[in-house]
Formats: sequence, C-alpha cells, structure tokens
Amino acid sequence: MFYLVCYDIVSDTRRNKVSKLLESYGLRVQKSVFECVLDEKQFESLSKYLTRLVNRREDQVRFYPMSAHTRCKIAVVGTQAGFSIDDAAFIV
Repeated sequence: MFYLVCYDIVSDTRRNKVSKLLESYGLRVQKSVFECVLDEKQFESLSKYLTRLVNRREDQVRFYPMSAHTRCKIAVVGTQAGFSIDDAAFIV
C-alpha cells in the first residue's frame, strides 16, 4: 500500500529520529512529508517504532493511504525531484 506520511514533531531530537526512521522506509518529498510503499508487516513495524519515538501529547504522525487511482491524480506546483515510486518494484 502507498502511504503519504506527514509529521509535526515539537522536539528537534525526536524530529531527527523520526525523520531518520522514515528515510529508511520511504522517500522524503517535503521536510515533514514522506511517500512510503509499505506492506502490512512494514506498516505495523513502522507504527510500533513511531509509537516509541513520539510524545503523544505534543507530536503527531499521520498516515494517509492512497489508492493507485488517487496516486495518478497527484498534482505538484513548484519544484519536484525527478523520481517516481513504483510499488511493484523491489529494491534489495
């Protein structure tokens, strides 16, 4: 499943840890926004790690699942890195 993952983390230390974690799961498209292709096990693992990292009273991480139909309608205004995510490809 393709997810748009967004976060708002108050602490610089926690924010850096969350950012590094998300970089291992997906591609940063903005400072606090990642695009991730996750299977169910990866989603559970990432959620578990994030639960340990964030302060639930101060921070927020949101997962927006996106269907293939929705993804093909993404519009970008401004600069965009020259990449695309193919959830059918596997990188080893």
